[in-house]
Amino acid sequence: MFNDIASDYDPLNHLMSMNVDKHWRKKALKQFITDKPQNILDVACGTGDFSIAIAKSMSEGSHLTGVDLSEGMLEVMKKKVDAANLSDKISIETGDCENLRFEDNTFDAVTVAFGVRNFENLEAGLCEIQRVLKPQGKAVILELSTPANPIIAWFYKIYFVHIMPLIGGSISKNKGAYKYLPASVLRFPKKQEFINILSRCGFTAISHKALTFGICRMYVAQKPTKYNL
Repeated sequence: MFNDIASDYDPLNHLMSMNVDKHWRKKALKQFITDKPQNILDVACGTGDFSIAIAKSMSEGSHLTGVDLSEGMLEVMKKKVDAANLSDKISIETGDCENLRFEDNTFDAVTVAFGVRNFENLEAGLCEIQRVLKPQGKAVILELSTPANPIIAWFYKIYFVHIMPLIGGSISKNKGAYKYLPASVLRFPKKQEFINILSRCGFTAISHKALTFGICRMYVAQKPTKYNL
């Protein structure tokens, strides 16, 4: 499905979110600018928008690895990375988030931007992220959500469930993909449930921030110095 929509993915995302998705990524980017991690993993990196934004902010000698299952999305990402002259800072790999090839305690930071809801087994994927993080390393997760305010949620669902799939489906010629998007968001765990899952996966110092009335949520969590899974 993601291979089929890869070529239209970026312009459609920006169109249907009215470019607010760029604002959400900037909010998450501050986490990396502050900590200056040297070795970063971007899981479910897609077409690489967030990977590229992080790489542009990284200090000298830092490196980012982007991993995704969709070869079509990664082909788009590679072209963007080459155009931005960031090939020396970004490595791109096809990989499964639930079975990462990296050793324990490899990365200073791991991020997932709008991809965690696509994990086939959410808990398994989050445990893998925790495993490859170094002790005291940080996970930053951005994900779409349903606003808590019932009035905003009502308008949001009309747009998200009924209007957006028509726009996305007509432009991309893949109606199923843009029906999947709202369905995957609506069934994704609510805030406290997701925080509980992060905790079960061994994360501590978990914080949450609602963005744009809760349409997007940012979760930040840390791998403790001593941990048991």
